Amino acid sequence: MAYSSYSNLSRAQLTFEYLHTNSTTHEFLFGALAELVDNSRDANATRIDIYTEKKPELRGGFMLCFLDDGIGMDPIESTHVIQFGKSNKRSPESTQIGQYGNGLKSGSMRIGKDFILFTKKDNTLTCLFLSRTFHEEEGLDEVIVPLPSWDLKTKEPLTSDPEKYAIETELIFKYSPFKNEQQLMEQFSKIESSSGTLVVIYNLKLMDNGEPELDVESDHQDILMSGTPAEGVKPERRSFRAYTAVLYIDPRMRIFIQGHKVRTKRLSCCLYKPRVYKYSSTRFKTRAEQEVKKADHLAKIAEEKAREAESKRLAMEARLGDDLTKESRAILRKVQDSAMMLRRDADIRKRNLEAKQKALKEPKDLNFIFGVNIEQRDLDGMFVYNCSRLIKMYEKTGPQLEGGMACGGVVGVVDVPYLVLEPTHNKQDFADAKEYRHLLKAMGEHLAQYWKDTNIAQKGIVKFWDEFGYLSASWSAPPSSELRYKRRRAMEIPITIQCDKCLKWRTLPFQMDAVDKRYPDSWVCLMNPDGTQDRCDAAEQKQNFPVGVLKRDKPTAEDKQKELADKIKQQQEKLQALQKTSTIKSAADIKKLPLEVSMKPTETSGQTTRSSERSATRPRSPPLPAHLKNATSVPASRAASQRPTRASAAPATPPKPEPSRTRAAAKPAAKTPPAATKSTPKASANATLSSRSSRASTKASSVKPAASAGQRKRIIEQEESEEEEEEEEEEEEEEEEEEEEDSEEEIEEPQTKKSKMATAASSRGKVVEKAPPPKRGKLEEDKTHIQAEKKGISSPARPPPPTPTSVPKAAPSQQQGAKEKPPEKSQQKEPENDIKNAQKDKGLLVEVRVNKEWFTGKVIAVEANKQSVRWKVKFDYVPRATPKDRWVFKGSDEVRLMRPPSPNSQSPDTQQETERGSAPMEPDTTQPGTSREVTDSLVAMLRTMLRYFFPPAFRIPKDDVNSMTAEELIAFPLKEYFQQYESGLQSLCNSYQSRADARAKAVEEKNNNTELKLKEADEKLQKLRTNIVALLQKVQEDIDINTDDELDAYIEDLLTKGD
Repeated sequence: MAYSSYSNLSRAQLTFEYLHTNSTTHEFLFGALAELVDNSRDANATRIDIYTEKKPELRGGFMLCFLDDGIGMDPIESTHVIQFGKSNKRSPESTQIGQYGNGLKSGSMRIGKDFILFTKKDNTLTCLFLSRTFHEEEGLDEVIVPLPSWDLKTKEPLTSDPEKYAIETELIFKYSPFKNEQQLMEQFSKIESSSGTLVVIYNLKLMDNGEPELDVESDHQDILMSGTPAEGVKPERRSFRAYTAVLYIDPRMRIFIQGHKVRTKRLSCCLYKPRVYKYSSTRFKTRAEQEVKKADHLAKIAEEKAREAESKRLAMEARLGDDLTKESRAILRKVQDSAMMLRRDADIRKRNLEAKQKALKEPKDLNFIFGVNIEQRDLDGMFVYNCSRLIKMYEKTGPQLEGGMACGGVVGVVDVPYLVLEPTHNKQDFADAKEYRHLLKAMGEHLAQYWKDTNIAQKGIVKFWDEFGYLSASWSAPPSSELRYKRRRAMEIPITIQCDKCLKWRTLPFQMDAVDKRYPDSWVCLMNPDGTQDRCDAAEQKQNFPVGVLKRDKPTAEDKQKELADKIKQQQEKLQALQKTSTIKSAADIKKLPLEVSMKPTETSGQTTRSSERSATRPRSPPLPAHLKNATSVPASRAASQRPTRASAAPATPPKPEPSRTRAAAKPAAKTPPAATKSTPKASANATLSSRSSRASTKASSVKPAASAGQRKRIIEQEESEEEEEEEEEEEEEEEEEEEEDSEEEIEEPQTKKSKMATAASSRGKVVEKAPPPKRGKLEEDKTHIQAEKKGISSPARPPPPTPTSVPKAAPSQQQGAKEKPPEKSQQKEPENDIKNAQKDKGLLVEVRVNKEWFTGKVIAVEANKQSVRWKVKFDYVPRATPKDRWVFKGSDEVRLMRPPSPNSQSPDTQQETERGSAPMEPDTTQPGTSREVTDSLVAMLRTMLRYFFPPAFRIPKDDVNSMTAEELIAFPLKEYFQQYESGLQSLCNSYQSRADARAKAVEEKNNNTELKLKEADEKLQKLRTNIVALLQKVQEDIDINTDDELDAYIEDLLTKGD
């Protein structure tokens, strides 16, 4: 079907309102400014100047200008600017940033209402004017863009329609800041290079208070975001200079803001201990396959269209034959052109398909670079680039999301190609959110590996940051400005600077006096102190980072089993907490209970039960080492549940058992022997409860005051037999619980079975509370234990029951009991004092070894008894498979104290505890004492060190050091020694620096003289050429020579003819 038949069909139109709608994609204003910087970079510009010009009559009071020395545009290429979505950069091999053909329009319209563009290329000057003010004033709905052009030399308009040119210039003079053609030419003259572009944006958008969104008054060397506070905001969100400094991963363009050069950064060169990790994912391959399918589909369609057009061309040529009329030739030419264009398009699509198929076979790898930002540790996170352009910054991932000190200060950098992730139109996010989340997750895993590889946590996080001058407790506080800390930071991160001529990056050697030195904007390779890199023709040094490897810990069967057991245990703990407030008879009762129940024991209870202590107070910890398992000391939580302390740990006013339950359960319990429990390992919890309660009632009834020693003996023997039976039954019940947990790991049991187990566990603890005190002689000691337990301290283990011979003495009268009270009080005060001292350990910063690795943490709870003291340590960061807290024994090999922080870094609570007095630490007696051999070797090493660094003209002769004894070496004036050594070293460095400065100055003067002579020679040569032309014109008046090339060709022609 002929194209002419489409003339009556409706066409899509671009309305004026779309200019504003299109600009709203830029929520971040600096992102809109960056669109214009991206265009300059894509145009191969080596320099871009971003500056403002004051114009009080315009809205906002100033114009924003972008001037570059790129390739520019001719009049035909300039028409692509006003075509939305038209881009010549979209190709498979393209590494340019722009892909959508929309950045200039959306970015400029976000900044202001109007912009005018001046561009120069070859011998043409072109002006493009896009103004919303013009459309509003004229009441236009369509988008009209004046586009006049001129000849570079003659400044004459390049147009075949003078009327059109007159209308275009008249609109520009009326609605732009430039009111005549002379002012337009002045703007073209600002493009000093042979080609380039100038974009002027005016009538800037304002905030609600009438002020412009961009602040150019607060800092005359920068462009700031108005209304943004200086504190609490990342510098790249407030300062356009800071944002452009990290805008590109490998900057190759000089950026000047308000006439001052931006110190662009290669982020990977600004980090401490950088390390690169290779990453590859099959998910990226899937996306590449989708791209190949899409390209294959488009290539097939283009091939079919090209064949159809060629067939139509051949048919047209055969039909017209020898018909040479003008109309026939026009129709044939149109068909031939259409066939040729479609064939060209099919070839492009085919090449695109081949390129994507080739890329599909190549591995899709990404390089994750991590390093520590020791200059400003609160500026951490991931910087994600796309084709070298910054898309996302300060993205937290992995351990950084937990908010602790783990991985704090670490910066990650990655450059993602288009084939992996495609950015959104505003270049502030990625189009595929799912793929982006997958990328961040992968970076988080590698970040945790980097943190482990650097060993910062194992050495101590606080100690690490103190070394670089971070002495404050506030994470966002800047580091210390003392000279020693500045030097320490400067030694670890060498200065990397870009040459102003060749644009190559150079790494400067460390110099003591170069700390905080300000380098000029026009720094060149000639100023480099490194002799191998002081020339522009020297190759740029490649970045060589150590390569790290992600070590994935695959979960073993034991880990899976342990995780499942932990989940089952958590469910049991919830059920036990529910049973403290309500009686559960069936699974239906569980559904009626509230979801969240407090697991904190009430203050009135004198002692927690064995089951509740085991489930609520014991933290989930990794398996203890063998020497801790076999330790003689008994943990406090277990000591409270051991058999000898049950009678003493009873409350002062025990609750009375229900008579019906006790009597009903007493008979079957008396008949059931202990072996019966073993034969029925999966008996119901109700039977266990009845047997336990019956024995408790039997024991309560048997323990009564006896008149004779024989009765007492029988009572004691009965108690001992009952205790042995009870201990055996407890062990058997624990075995049953372990068997049930193992079976629950393999096969999930019904909810009712879990509730029965929890009921049995909780009722087993209640039996202890129901047991009354057996003897009045032990009452006072029981009170002591009860008081200690009310304060959260478990009582020490009680000795075994007395022998029959000591029974009469164990039952004293009230007067004897009264006499025994004072020694009991004194015995009670001693453990209380020890316990108070032990409680002062709370808040200590310690390091605990878990699975052969050290992790930092804080003591949050302390348990003490006569044998040992236990600390509960909460870790700052541990891997996911490791619990976040654990109990350790104080003084063991598994725990060590961290270096105490400086006074400035202590929190108020810590400072108060320090003022009250620190807990006395036990001296370390495990280390061997220094022997004579060790002392002699240390003395010899000190002598060698003193001789090696001995400064010249020191007041003590160098030879006297060899004969000094250990006592004389202790009194050696080391401070004076190192001061004189440092001053001598400083003078030596100063002399070298002076020589280097003199040499650089001489070379610079020589270079200036050479440039001056070269300039004089050029002037003489130009004058000579002018004289030759004048002489030739006198000899031959009709000669016409305008350029140097024409003159050279004419002289060469004369010499050839002469020969």
